[in-house]
Amino acid sequence: MIVNILHFSFKDGTTEEEKAEALAAMRRTSTVESASYGTVGQDLRLPDDGFTHTYCVGVEDLDALERYMHDPVHIAGDFVIIPRLGRLSAHRLSDDLDPEMGSKVTALHERKVAKYPEWGQLLDSIPS
Repeated sequence: MIVNILHFSFKDGTTEEEKAEALAAMRRTSTVESASYGTVGQDLRLPDDGFTHTYCVGVEDLDALERYMHDPVHIAGDFVIIPRLGRLSAHRLSDDLDPEMGSKVTALHERKVAKYPEWGQLLDSIPS
């Protein structure tokens, strides 16, 4: 299992309607065929870290991760979600103890950026 956890907050000035649209897009993404499970909701960590929400999705393996990353629902959702994010922190984990797992996941991400450069630019637009 590969788990992707995104802690995020919305940009200042994002309306409640825009937040709801972004969260709905995340919920749709978490239910695509390749996702084993997913959820999005309020971040329950310390409020002074600046994150208000968390998205978590699990996929079975690298093949499922690649399908998930390129799923049209996921790609379309990112163009609704990402422009509204003011802050983002990604964490990944896996129960597969392959020592190359991290580099394999990174390679999938790099291939997606190469295939969809506008997506990569959008992702790079999120303030760090």
